[in-house]
Amino acid sequence: MSSPANADAQVSEMELLFSMFPNEILVDDQLALADLRDYIQGKMQSSPTSRLQYTIHLHLEALNVGCTLSCAFPPNYPAVLPEISIRSEALYRSQQMQINTDLYEYLRRSCCGEICVLNAIEWIKDHAVTYMIKESLAVDKRQPANRTKNVICTRLWIYSHHIYNKEKRKNILEWAKELSLTGFSMPGKPGVVCVEGAHSACEEYWARIKRLTWKRILIRHREDTTMDITNKEITSVIQMFQKFTDFEEKIFTVRGNRSNHMDLGQLYQFLNERDCGDIFQMYFGVEGKAL
Repeated sequence: MSSPANADAQVSEMELLFSMFPNEILVDDQLALADLRDYIQGKMQSSPTSRLQYTIHLHLEALNVGCTLSCAFPPNYPAVLPEISIRSEALYRSQQMQINTDLYEYLRRSCCGEICVLNAIEWIKDHAVTYMIKESLAVDKRQPANRTKNVICTRLWIYSHHIYNKEKRKNILEWAKELSLTGFSMPGKPGVVCVEGAHSACEEYWARIKRLTWKRILIRHREDTTMDITNKEITSVIQMFQKFTDFEEKIFTVRGNRSNHMDLGQLYQFLNERDCGDIFQMYFGVEGKAL
């Protein structure tokens, strides 16, 4: 649970980052930031349940390459370290693992208990050159036969205030199938959508979904996993990542006076059967109970 002091530190750091990276920073859920501000101002009695998550696109001049810094604030940040990682096409898989390990160790030694994203950015700018290899260097050289290749697989857990509209429900299903994504959607109030598959396909799906008119929609949680595809078919590697076999609309027993609330106990059981039970608390702020 976030304290007002921690929430204030998170908002202050975000405002500083916005001023320094106005065009490079992308917040997954603007409402999470708005909830933090309301909590600080006393407009909310309890701390927000959603976490502040964002990405910053950085350009590393020394190598003339780009990289993406992904960050999520736990509720009690900065008392604990943020969840922070860097990825770039200029990194081999082993290099990506090493730079993230070293970045964490640097933050653990130097910044625990303090806001630290700017420190992380400066560290990356100073040290990334020792980890990265420009793709252009390989143009005139034969690629090593054992070079590791990887692909990023993504799982998005999307929350909506409600999903009733038949056209939206149709889009949710058809776009997932068009982009070869698996997962499920649960209409009603609230609405839940999960999609998983190739990173680029998930990003395209989210871009389409959020352009529709919603009372409230946000990414409640995201999972990005780097998968080794050396000497493997990319489709088989993505299948190893997936927890669902296809994309479907799930209709559970209807509850509530207006018959618009799905049975959340059945939803929890459905998630638990696919090893996703921990997501329930992220959505609803309470632990799920088996039926």
